[in-house]
Amino acid sequence: MKLQQLTLLLILLSPAHAKEVTMAFGEKIPPFCFPQTNSGIELEVIGEALAYRGHVLKPVYFPFARIPVAFKNRHVNAAMTDLGEDLTPYGAKYGDPAVIYDNVLITLKSRNLHLRQPSDLKGLSVISFQGAINRYPDWLNPVKQEGNYYEQNDQKVQVLTLDKGRYDVVLSDRSIFRYFTLQMKKTEGFLPKPVQEHRFTTVNPQDYRPVFRDAVVRDDFNAGLKQLKESGRFQAIYDKYLKE
Repeated sequence: MKLQQLTLLLILLSPAHAKEVTMAFGEKIPPFCFPQTNSGIELEVIGEALAYRGHVLKPVYFPFARIPVAFKNRHVNAAMTDLGEDLTPYGAKYGDPAVIYDNVLITLKSRNLHLRQPSDLKGLSVISFQGAINRYPDWLNPVKQEGNYYEQNDQKVQVLTLDKGRYDVVLSDRSIFRYFTLQMKKTEGFLPKPVQEHRFTTVNPQDYRPVFRDAVVRDDFNAGLKQLKESGRFQAIYDKYLKE
């Protein structure tokens, strides 16, 4: 069921306490967020979790860096992330993490590279998503100083350039890299070379908590998210986009 159809149904069936939740999302983060269709893993997980107790998600899209600003300026009453800024002074009530962005270093398996510490990137070229150097300066600043660091917002390009050997290393979320690989296999006959993932940081789920202005809505969201995971629906949403 599309988000628009789900929204209409919930308006008709919602209990009196149900609310419309305007939430700030990034403009385009496949497979987590597709603004043109109001779909994607993160949108669907959050939307269905809110719907569990009758609330209706109304996504509003911003450049990624503007998401916490939109919340602070009260343009929305919820946000998918705080981007590392504590929004509690601005009335934020933090929910449980809906999805996790799991960034890894990815190389061609044939290269037999071992990346365990920043110095292992010496002499290697790295392509990453925009802004990664601000998040991982210890790893990426030395690469930039060597002139071997590049950022690319179109993460499909990352998959292609790694496969062609134009870069040695991709820094990407695992699900995003897999999504683009699968899409090209399905639509373009792409035959990817085997890759190897190198975990270089410890994921903290608390970094990916959505924020709400209303504590009741936050509690209802948490209850809905728990139900999605227990019922298997949470995994089904992921499989819809990432299962081969």
